[in-house]
Amino acid sequence: MISEVNTRIETEKGKPEEPVLTIRHLYKSFGSNNVLTDFNMDLFRGENVVVLGKSGSGKSVLIKCIIGLITPDKGIVKMFGSNIPDLSDTELDKIMAKVGFLFQSNALYDSMTVRENLEFPLRRHMYKLSQEEVDVIVMEALKDVGLPHTADMMPSELSGGMRKRIALARTLILKPEIILYDEPTTGLDPVTAKEIIGLMLHIQKKYNTSSIIISHDMNCLRLAGDRVI
Repeated sequence: MISEVNTRIETEKGKPEEPVLTIRHLYKSFGSNNVLTDFNMDLFRGENVVVLGKSGSGKSVLIKCIIGLITPDKGIVKMFGSNIPDLSDTELDKIMAKVGFLFQSNALYDSMTVRENLEFPLRRHMYKLSQEEVDVIVMEALKDVGLPHTADMMPSELSGGMRKRIALARTLILKPEIILYDEPTTGLDPVTAKEIIGLMLHIQKKYNTSSIIISHDMNCLRLAGDRVI
C-alpha cells in the first residue's frame, strides 16, 4: 500500500507551476486487498519522480490507473487537465499519444526489424507522414540512443542493453511529454544499467520530459530521481 503527498514546484516568478499530472485521493482495492489508499502526487514538467517499493506495494496498479487500464475505486487522475477515468476511448487515445511507456520486457516485435518496430507507432498515430519523413524520425530516435547502425537488424541480433535502448527509441518516436519507465534497469549488468540511466537523463534534458520511474534499484533512484515516492 502506498500513499504520498507532494509539495508544488514554483516558477522563477514565484507562481505555482501547473503539474502535467495530478493524482488526488486515489483508492484501489481488489477484494480485501487495499492496494492504493488516499494516494496523492503531482508530476511537473521536466522532472523525474521515482516510485520505489517492493513487489506487491501497488506500483504497477498505480501506472495502470494513470494510463486508464484500471479504473480506480475513487479519486482523481488528471493528465494535461483531463480526468483519465472520465474519458471516452477516443479521448483517452488522444491523451495517451502524449505518453511514452518503456516496458520492463522491452516489448519489441521479434518478427520486425528495428526500423519496423520504430515505424509501428508512427503508422498508427501519424499515418499521413511520407516514407521520407518517417525515415528521418526513425533515424533521429536511433541517434538519440546511440544506435543508428541497428536500423535493419532484428531484435534477436541485439544484446539486452541494445534492446533496452531500441525500446527507449521507440518510446521517443512520438515525442512524448510524459514517459513511464517500468523497471528500466532490471536484468541489466551494472555498467549497462548506468548507461540506460544516463540516456534517461539525456532525454529528460533534451526534450524536457516528465517521467515516472517504477524501480526497486537504489542506484536508479540516486542517479535519475528528482523526487521519490
